[in-house]
Amino acid sequence: MRILHTSDWHIGRTFHGHSTLEKLGTVLDALAAIVREKAVDVVVVAGDVFDSATPARESFDVLSGAIRQIREAGAYVVITSGNHDSATRLGFQSEWAGLAGIHVITRPEHFDEPVVIDDAYGPVLFYGIPYLEPALVRHLYPGVEMRRHAQVLGYAMQRIRDDIARRDGARSVVLSHAFVVNVPAASASASANASASAAASSEASDVERDITAGGLDLVSVDVFDGPDYVALGHIHGRSTLTPAIRYSGAPLHYSFGEATKPRGAWLVELDAGGLDSVEWIELPVPRPLTVLTGELAELLADPAYAAAESHFVSVVLTDQVRPIDGMRRIQTRFPHAVALTHQPAIVAELPAASYRERLHARSDSEVVAGFLEFVRNGAGPTDAESELIVEVIAEQAAQESTA
Repeated sequence: MRILHTSDWHIGRTFHGHSTLEKLGTVLDALAAIVREKAVDVVVVAGDVFDSATPARESFDVLSGAIRQIREAGAYVVITSGNHDSATRLGFQSEWAGLAGIHVITRPEHFDEPVVIDDAYGPVLFYGIPYLEPALVRHLYPGVEMRRHAQVLGYAMQRIRDDIARRDGARSVVLSHAFVVNVPAASASASANASASAAASSEASDVERDITAGGLDLVSVDVFDGPDYVALGHIHGRSTLTPAIRYSGAPLHYSFGEATKPRGAWLVELDAGGLDSVEWIELPVPRPLTVLTGELAELLADPAYAAAESHFVSVVLTDQVRPIDGMRRIQTRFPHAVALTHQPAIVAELPAASYRERLHARSDSEVVAGFLEFVRNGAGPTDAESELIVEVIAEQAAQESTA
């Protein structure tokens, strides 16, 4: 059986005010083409199908179109919900969708009820664990401690392992949406947990809403021991925790923090004995993301930046003085520039005295020069500006003396 592992479609998300629906549609079209080209049997989506719990009609249209193409290409679909999704909305009419080979698992009490899909070697069990918020599901399991996400997933996985054991060694795949780290729970010390928390934070971009609380809800990788393959979602970059436990990342770049992360999906092949191989399949990037750093004049003139003219661009200007109308000028060369920050390459150390103290007993021209130095990170007025300051102050003084 060939399985294409995807996650975090985030249908409906905007990128710096720009809709991503059209570009995501292009990528999902390519996903369906891969299904046909690689003879994929099952496509799995490990949570965060939508970006919002209340997706717009256009977002549903994109999802419907993508699933229709995947089914026409010959693959079944197995979906579970993530922390961005409304489990109720995503799972609406899932019973009827299942009859068409589209299996949407969002109900928390169904995580140990597998979707069974057969291949030449027999049944493969697909278990979907929707994002399980402890406060919202603990009442379903009285007597089980569920204060943290790790405890909920630990309980869910034990139930799944028990179900697999009752099915005479059938092969199994688990979908889950969580922050999983490569630290065994049994040996994790406080320092190891802190390191894991820092590593998890470095993997996350500014799109992934934090579903941890000070590292308490990080989930140890060994919680998922047992299945032949575990398809994880939540982290937007691909990651291999073990050969059988992986993140696929998002199919589209949703943040400049993801700019260097490849976009694609894992092609997983099961044989009669379980996991046989895993291959990375690239997806197209409709408009690449680039971060440019330098002075304005350099960025506008240097031919080395020509390739970025068609990219989404985030600019970090290093001019000593913030250029006037910087974004408009940047967009004359990079029309898809969407973010600009000013970080001077050299920042002068200002005296420790307060701004008010530094202005005491100074001339008017010195006050203006001091203000410019203060707001320009230590860069005072140019010679031409100094002359203009003196001229304006002298004119003002003359007017006051004749009033």
